[in-house]
Amino acid sequence: MGLFDMDALVVGAGLTGGVIARELAEQGCKVLVWDRREHIGGNMYDYVDEHGILVHKYGPHTFHTKERALYEYVCRFGEWQDYKLTCGAMIKGEFTPTPFNFHTIDTFYEENEATALKAELKDYFSGREFATVLEVLNAGNERIRKYGEFLFAHDYSLYTAKQWGIAPGKVDPSILKRVPLRFSYKEGYFDNEYQMMPRNTYVEWFKNLLDHSDIHVELGVEALEHLSVSEEKLLMDGAACKIPVVYTGALDELFGQSEGSLPYRSLRFEWCHEDIESKQPYPVTAYPEAEAYTRITEYKKMPVQNVTGTTYVVEYPLMYKPGAGIEPYYPVLTAESQRKAAIYKSMSEKISNLYPCGRLADFKYYNMDQALARALVVAREVIV
Repeated sequence: MGLFDMDALVVGAGLTGGVIARELAEQGCKVLVWDRREHIGGNMYDYVDEHGILVHKYGPHTFHTKERALYEYVCRFGEWQDYKLTCGAMIKGEFTPTPFNFHTIDTFYEENEATALKAELKDYFSGREFATVLEVLNAGNERIRKYGEFLFAHDYSLYTAKQWGIAPGKVDPSILKRVPLRFSYKEGYFDNEYQMMPRNTYVEWFKNLLDHSDIHVELGVEALEHLSVSEEKLLMDGAACKIPVVYTGALDELFGQSEGSLPYRSLRFEWCHEDIESKQPYPVTAYPEAEAYTRITEYKKMPVQNVTGTTYVVEYPLMYKPGAGIEPYYPVLTAESQRKAAIYKSMSEKISNLYPCGRLADFKYYNMDQALARALVVAREVIV
């Protein structure tokens, strides 16, 4: 089935591309899906390693949302199981939960000081369960402010500098708001009503999502070898492209980086296996004070797997470079990068049959539920 037999082209077989392809197919459109990787599922791709442990190739993924409609949507294509992710950090040689909570205070403060700090936090942020580290750092209470400074010095500033490769002062404040401080002993990374993982695998879920007679998937296809932009027109192999194109890749690369490159962070994964029962108390643990890596994910704990030994991966962040054989994962959100991204967005809007969507194309940090919601919106906008 060739491109000219299709009603639409979707570039990317990850969550965004897969959902849009399915939505278009259910409207009676013949959809061709390209992905430059040799597998479906995008960054959610998982597999069983040689030790019999289910792992995620591109970093840990759990689905969480407060929206019942999004929960019901993902349940259409596979069975899920409840899974509440717990995370931690190692600071000064001690493990502590993240988001930081009253256990954190008990760990790093003497009893009398800890009691006073917890009481003042509850009073200062009366009626609230959380605050961002920025709020704590700017608090009018000196004891609370010093607590924020301790966490910023031993965790936030160090982790941010490694993760994003820039000084914390240049990072968009929304990044520092992602992991708040909790004013209780409650643990758990998310508070959404629906938190889960597939009962089997993400790949099986994607197979069901893409299992439609009007969806044709081609893997190992580099879209940018065929797609280009000239004079506000989308070209396919040098000729005008007549069909809608949903593009989920880095938008600056589609436009030949004519306005300069957009910064993305990538990751290098160091895979390890040990014949031990547990590497760390939390499935995902940040190591802000480690020299080069940011976190370790222990996969036998997400979901819990009854296996001997443990497989874990150490993440080393690095700057993404097109053509270097590494993946772009996170847009680096600064005032300058967002200004440049807005220019590319404006350029894309002048091409009537181009629909950028997803974390890379939108240059936004989406969680899985946010990516799903955005994909459903864009699917309704595509004119076939």
